Amino acid sequence: MIKNRDIIIVGQQPWDVEIGSNCKNIAIEFSKNNRVLYVNSPLDRFTSLRNQHDPKIQKRINVIKNKEIGLIKVGNNIWNLFPNRMIESINWIGSHRIFAFLNKLNNKRFAISIKEAIVKLGFNDFILFNDNDIFRCFYLKELLGPSISIYYSRDYMLAVDYWKKHGELFEPLLIKKVDLCLANSTYLADYCKQYNPNSIYVGQGCDLDIFSDQNEYETPFDMAIIKSPVIGYIGALLGLRLDLSILIHIAKLKPEWSLVLVGPEDEAFKNSELHRLPNVHFLGSKPSNDLPNYIHSFDVCINPQLVNQVTIGNYPRKIDEYLAMGKPVVATKTAFMQSVFSNYTYLGDNGDDYINLIELALIENSEVRKLARMQFANTHSWENCVETIYDSIDNLSKTE
Repeated sequence: MIKNRDIIIVGQQPWDVEIGSNCKNIAIEFSKNNRVLYVNSPLDRFTSLRNQHDPKIQKRINVIKNKEIGLIKVGNNIWNLFPNRMIESINWIGSHRIFAFLNKLNNKRFAISIKEAIVKLGFNDFILFNDNDIFRCFYLKELLGPSISIYYSRDYMLAVDYWKKHGELFEPLLIKKVDLCLANSTYLADYCKQYNPNSIYVGQGCDLDIFSDQNEYETPFDMAIIKSPVIGYIGALLGLRLDLSILIHIAKLKPEWSLVLVGPEDEAFKNSELHRLPNVHFLGSKPSNDLPNYIHSFDVCINPQLVNQVTIGNYPRKIDEYLAMGKPVVATKTAFMQSVFSNYTYLGDNGDDYINLIELALIENSEVRKLARMQFANTHSWENCVETIYDSIDNLSKTE
């Protein structure tokens, strides 16, 4: 257990993010025994111009113009910082050398905002925890001088064009120079270990207080008229991450099943054949606190992810959320899913597998299986995840 330390968290997801965030959950767990400064990513110039009417962007612009306060206490022992410096949009630059020069200038601007907050809060001997941000936080170890610097890898970012362009050069350098790398999957831990021997798999947590079958749930109004059996998915509907062909195959071959998809759609999904199938129901985005009500209404939960560089190393947190509510789960077979979840989920490779496994899940579902799923998911609490992080920090300190 790490207690009475100051921890600064930087990274990709701001505090006001609307989707589930590993880093926010970790920050809240940290704050139970430590002081935490959660820093939003700095606003870049292109985003400020492109989305200037977005209330969230307006808030950031007002902070930069000194019209609003940027340092806000958001909980016991935890503060959220809106940086009061704007950075330049530089990822379009082709030269690594020029990009590195300008990126260091951006990092210096960012660091000034963080240093001002450090002084106001009286942080000392702090731990710097970087949530998977390769560029904007690349030089913060040197600029802020933390006692321990940590890089948290939760996605293989180099599979995305934006990060790949310069990230293939800069992420290995970042991993190499930090004191400790933490990863939420074995795949990513092995990747980080290529560049830093202090790379540890720490797993992931689930919001067990929200996703628990012990709670009272109501059937959402838009689920009331949907007939059973309901095969459901909750999460962002992205063509880069989900296999549309599997979903279409399920809906076409099993018209008696209701396929329910809860979450925002990208263009691939908006233009897909799924919208023309009568047994497919797109319910849109829902507040996070309402998601358990939808999962409770599903007969079988699915995660038909594509297997590609973007997804192969990820830890699908929705699997724990499904299992925490005792639901049978059919998911795509990956090495990580097989190593962690194979005893509690049904794993397949294609559309036919999904149909066969969903049928099996419907037949085999029982109170005994439901209880086993819940008990397993309960071992994946954020408390346990952060305890592993604390152990990793403690072990690092002992070896220095």
